[in-house]
Amino acid sequence: MLGDMMGMMGKLKETQQKVEETKKRMSTVLIDEKSSDGLIDITVTADRQIKSINIADELLEDKEQLEDYLILNLNKALNRASEIYDKELAAVASEGMPNIPGLDMFK
Repeated sequence: MLGDMMGMMGKLKETQQKVEETKKRMSTVLIDEKSSDGLIDITVTADRQIKSINIADELLEDKEQLEDYLILNLNKALNRASEIYDKELAAVASEGMPNIPGLDMFK
């Protein structure tokens, strides 16, 4: 029984380390979001850090249109980043979950 508990604790610690490594790796995963007409191109990391925003000159002439493009495309990029981040962390966490009755809802 004690051996089982020690084994589970070791597995949980290993999983925690893998989760931390995955979080660090997410800062290197780049997500590009480009508007359908190519006037704006945004790059973010999977941990939701904006890396670059490229704006076509013609958008600089219309402040309201530029704001709309930024909001729309930043939200798309950040939503994609969140999905990737959550999916990656869930995969690592579920891999390391010990087989405890009643906790299978987390797998």
